Amino acid sequence: MSSASRARFAEEARSERPDLALLCLLLAAEADPDLDERGIDRAQIELDRLAGMLPYGLRGGRAWASAVTELLGGRLGFHGTPADYERLSSSLLHQVLRRRRGLPILLSVVWLEVARRAGAPVYGLGLPGHFVVGFGAPEEGVVVDPFAGGASLGAGPAESAAEPRTPARTLDVVLRILNNIRAWASTRPEHSAVALWALDLSLLLPSHPASLRYERGRLLVERGEFVTGAVELEAYAEVVDAVDVGAAARIRAEAVSARALLN
Repeated sequence: MSSASRARFAEEARSERPDLALLCLLLAAEADPDLDERGIDRAQIELDRLAGMLPYGLRGGRAWASAVTELLGGRLGFHGTPADYERLSSSLLHQVLRRRRGLPILLSVVWLEVARRAGAPVYGLGLPGHFVVGFGAPEEGVVVDPFAGGASLGAGPAESAAEPRTPARTLDVVLRILNNIRAWASTRPEHSAVALWALDLSLLLPSHPASLRYERGRLLVERGEFVTGAVELEAYAEVVDAVDVGAAARIRAEAVSARALLN
């Protein structure tokens, strides 16, 4: 991603109503150099096209859930498989639209964006280790699982009272996607560059865990960028110093060790 694209990502993330699809596509452009402005436009047009395939005049969460699931999970075959967890492409929106496969959260983005464009009352739900989509008011409890092709997870509040009903915010969805990418790269040292750009984009979000600065510093040192990594660690130590002097001292010691590796 060029510096201009990163600036656009940061600007969109800080806008009053961040565009989820656009942020996902700008994120994907970091991984796929071939995804240019025209490619981003094509993906947005495809989401519009899919929304245009939904019937008009639907009312109520159940009707919308049924229609979107019949289209995306049924006629078009969007769903996930265990093998999708092994692919970086499963976290890239334009690839998910092309392959009709992906991680739960990216398939949910497709469900959300298609339904939203068609006027559906729709929201994402982040569950522990999973992500699903709700229709109608949260208290209705109409929830589907896009990874399972849109299988229903609840038909009413009594059946799903234990599940969280707080809709996921756009930037929380984006951060979770970036976390998934970092997790994918963390088990593949040859893809440390992927982990680095995922961290860089996470740090551009207006709200993110401060610990990501520490993680970035450690990663830079592991990649042999000792001075840059040490600077990042020292900056994080300044933040930590206000709450945990001992931890800050340990982080500064890591920075000293990183600089020593230059000798």
